[in-house]
Amino acid sequence: MSSTLHIGRQPIVNRDGELFAYELLFRDSQHNRATVLDDFAATSHVIRNAFGEFGLGHVLENRSGFINVSADLLLSDTIELLPAATVVLEILETVELSEAVVARCAELAAKGFRLALDDVLEFDARHQPLLPHIHVVKIDVLACTPAQLAHAVAAFRPFGVMLLAEKIDSMEQYAQCRELGFDLFQGYFFARPTILTSKQSSPPNWALLQLLGLLNRDASLAELVQAFKPSPQMSFTLLKLVNSVACGAPCHIDSIEHAIAILGRRQLMRWVQLLLFTRQEQGLPKQDPLVNLAVCRGRLMELLAQQRHPGNRSLAEQGFMVGLLSLLDALYQQPRDTLLNPLQLQDDVRTALLDGSGTLGLLLAEVLALESSEPSPPDLASDAAGLLLEAMQWTDRLLLEVGG
Repeated sequence: MSSTLHIGRQPIVNRDGELFAYELLFRDSQHNRATVLDDFAATSHVIRNAFGEFGLGHVLENRSGFINVSADLLLSDTIELLPAATVVLEILETVELSEAVVARCAELAAKGFRLALDDVLEFDARHQPLLPHIHVVKIDVLACTPAQLAHAVAAFRPFGVMLLAEKIDSMEQYAQCRELGFDLFQGYFFARPTILTSKQSSPPNWALLQLLGLLNRDASLAELVQAFKPSPQMSFTLLKLVNSVACGAPCHIDSIEHAIAILGRRQLMRWVQLLLFTRQEQGLPKQDPLVNLAVCRGRLMELLAQQRHPGNRSLAEQGFMVGLLSLLDALYQQPRDTLLNPLQLQDDVRTALLDGSGTLGLLLAEVLALESSEPSPPDLASDAAGLLLEAMQWTDRLLLEVGG
């Protein structure tokens, strides 16, 4: 089942007018507004969409991302899903600055997270214990008089924080804030939030629940890899998550096993919980024919690689990934290169999927020839049809097992 996903982003600029960061905003439609009834749920959707659906590189364009956090989210493990070097955790004005919140902020700052105070009007004694851990203070320009703005700047400046003037609507406000010494600026004067929209097909509930059960009982890596095999959508989501969390670090993924190893069990557990928490649909039917074909194609690629290159376990794993991802364009109704571009796939996997080249590309061509019942290429193994039958039977058993 496909659904339309939305996320808002608004630019934050520096004193030279250059793009410094984006604030990521909850949006539930194409309309440039949203009614937020639950801060935790709203931010959870922002995290899911930005990091697991759109892909962080696409959303932030190598800039930092400011994300609103409630007290519940700040104190939860979920926040540690995010790459500390990329995000700025924006503590909402509704958060009570309790001892627990201050201690948590100190812990997050020690882990490399940058923290911001949102919608500040003036310096308050309650801010003082928190300020050693704060990187940015956002001051609401619309709610302050010029005298209040000047007083706030003077009060916060000794703490070494960056000062961000938010809700700037006019050139006059911008000039005034720049004169006062603000470091960063945000508001409709620069740009209204833009809405990013994407049609995505999310992992089905049964696949997420099965994976959560395996993680809860500390299943082996082989069992975790097996859990991804019935769901191309879940495998695709895993690759996007790894790419987002890695934040452009040099890492070229060649298999599901490799992706799980990079992400780590704890992070994987958090993502599965987040995906289940933010469900907007019931998931794909368990017998979706495109899913079945993708799984079967992955298994056949794996079997052919094992037969042609015995002992090359890595090639067999790559073969399964190529087969599983070879129907992404049909599943997601988008061009294949558009879907693959954000992923840091190993060159052999990528070129096989986009150009049909290399060893994996030749194996994929054989698989497609078998599926189409066209005359077999001269070098097609005589028992390839038997491998296809074996792959079909394996797929039927696998999907029957996950179907319960």
